[in-house]
Parts: sequence; structure tokens; C-alpha cells
Amino acid sequence: MTKLRVGVIGGGQLARMMVVPAIELGLEIKVFAEAENSSAAIATTMVGDYTNIDTISEFAKTVDVITFDHEHVPLEVLRELEAKGVSVQPPSRALAFAQNKLDMRKRLSELGLPMPVWAEIRTEQELQEFLTANGGACILKTPIGGYDGKGVRVVRTIQDASDWLTAEGLARVGGSLLAEEKVDFVREVAQLSARRPNGEFRAWPLVQTTQKDGVCAEVICPAPNASNETIAHAAQIAKDVAEGIGVTGVLAVEMFETRDGRLVINELAMRPHNSGHFSIEGSVTSQFEQHLRAVLNLPLGSTEPLGAVAVMVNLLGVDDQNDFVRGFESVLADHPQAKVHTYGKGARKGRKMGHVTVVSNDAEFALAESRATAAALLDA
Repeated sequence: MTKLRVGVIGGGQLARMMVVPAIELGLEIKVFAEAENSSAAIATTMVGDYTNIDTISEFAKTVDVITFDHEHVPLEVLRELEAKGVSVQPPSRALAFAQNKLDMRKRLSELGLPMPVWAEIRTEQELQEFLTANGGACILKTPIGGYDGKGVRVVRTIQDASDWLTAEGLARVGGSLLAEEKVDFVREVAQLSARRPNGEFRAWPLVQTTQKDGVCAEVICPAPNASNETIAHAAQIAKDVAEGIGVTGVLAVEMFETRDGRLVINELAMRPHNSGHFSIEGSVTSQFEQHLRAVLNLPLGSTEPLGAVAVMVNLLGVDDQNDFVRGFESVLADHPQAKVHTYGKGARKGRKMGHVTVVSNDAEFALAESRATAAALLDA
């Protein structure tokens, strides 16, 4: 039987972490990277501009399905591929809602899904009206181009957003901004799931996420002290999102849990996600294997946990020197129950350089050991 061939656009760590499960499943994986020596260099077969339809079309000829390490490929490129009969998973009609947060809010509102109060903002007057109606503060976002805390501000006065509300500022982000209520939440959670084109759907346990400077720093699976009702509700939200906008592959629904126990949707990611890295060691089927299965319309694997708790701690860059490989051997010797992943990236402050996961039946140990291993790599 001919090997199924998966093409991944984007050479980052998500593509890198698809390589091992692709090999295990007997798939051929090919990566289209933006630059030489990317994180996924081991599987890179083409390097170029992912916004160029001719270049991407040539890459598509070498694979059976196109999927993604990121969500930034222009929709017109994907639509042209689809018009040529290329299998793009998730399809452009779904990715449109990951690329534009305003379009996402509008569609999820149509589906009746729980969200913060929000409004489209084009003028200073509209922003002032929203601030006045929502306690004098809001979260203001650029609808396109933002990630990991970029393109997001807490706004209390018109002056806080004056540069975004100029004609030039608005033109850079599609003509309008997204204002959301500043949710009074007790924690952030994420629901990871996967759906294949035939509709089969599976969800992992709800996780708790902790952010640092707008970037995910720590994930605990399952979310501590989550009620059965909350767990079931989160999974249903993910299923409604996936079915409502036609997502295939892995979907992450990031949510706020409010003080009165409600869940409200914050962001969507239609690809393997930082909140799901725990699943490599913590689940029967990792998010990376599941994503490959899903985009190829293969039967999905079990998402059952392999321990009572899994804790993942990100290794975030602190400067332009520490690549978290210094002292690597001694750290592995001192922390044998920790699984350390490094992404082969050049050091940069705030950059996701790798992660550490500990799976255990002892929640306190998993939390302490994962943090200790990350700290040891930082200090080595």
C-alpha cells in the first residue's frame, strides 16, 4: 500500500512534534518551512513564501493533504488550492474564523455559544460607548494578526487606543477593532478536541492554563476541581464549535471560567495547541497523532489519560543566549521522571523554546517536579 502523505505548512515546533507520530503511523510527512534550519528542519522538503500560490501549489502536488503549523496562510491561497481539488484540512471556510476574531465572534454568536459581551469598534465614540456600558474598562483586540498576547490591550480611556483608531491604524487590521468585556474570571481553561471530515469527534479532559505576559506558561490536566457539569459543558462547547464552523483536525477552545461558574469562549486555534502538549506523554493518543489521523480521515484514537494528572511547563526564552540545552545532561539525571522537549530554536526572550511534562498519580509531585525541572534548565 502506498504511504499516505501529509504536508504541513509552517516549520515551527508544532510541525516538528508531528514527525514522530507520522513515522509511527507509517505516514510520509513533508514540511513547507518559511526559512532554512527551522524547528521542523528534519522533515522540511520545501522552503519559501507560504503566501505565494504558485509555490504552495507545487508543494501540494507532493502530498495527499495539506494541514498547518500556524493559521496565517492567506485564505485566497487556500481557496485556490481547494478549487484545484487539493484536500485542505481544516478547510478555508473554517480557518477564516481563526484568522479574523471579529468574524469568529459573529459566527459564534449565530451559533448561540457563550461569549463575553463584545462589539465591533470603528470610532472613538463607539469605543467610549462600549467602555461606559461595561464598567469603564475593556479588552481591545486587533481582529487579524494577533497571537500570544500581541494585538491585545486593556483599555480604560480613548487615549489608550488612539494609535489603533487612526485611519492608518485601522487600515492595518481590516478597518475595525474588537472590544470585549473585561471578564471577571477565576481561571483560564482550554478544551482540546479533534474532529475528522466524517464527523467523528473526541475530546481530551478539560485543562487549566496559566499565562505569563500573554503567553501560556503552565497547563494542568485535568483542570483541578472542575465539576462534572463543567467538564461535560466544555466538551459540548468544543463539539458545537467544531461542527458549527466545520473544523477538521485538532481544535483548542480557550475559555474563561467566571466567578459564578460560567464558561465563556476567549480564543480558538485550529491546529495542535500549546494547551495540548501534555498529551504526548499524558494521553493514549497525543494531539499530534490525533491531528494527523483527523486530517487524513482515519479513525480517531482514545483520549484517555495515562495518569491521574499531567503538568506541562513551557520553557520560555529569557535572553538571546539560553537555549535550554546548557546543562541538559545533568538536569535529565536529576529529574528522571520529567519528559523534556526542546524545539531547536535560536534563543530569544519570551520565545517558546521547549516544554517539560510530568505525568503522575500524585498531583502535588507532578506540579512540583515539572516546575523544578524547568527551573533547573533555566539556571543550568
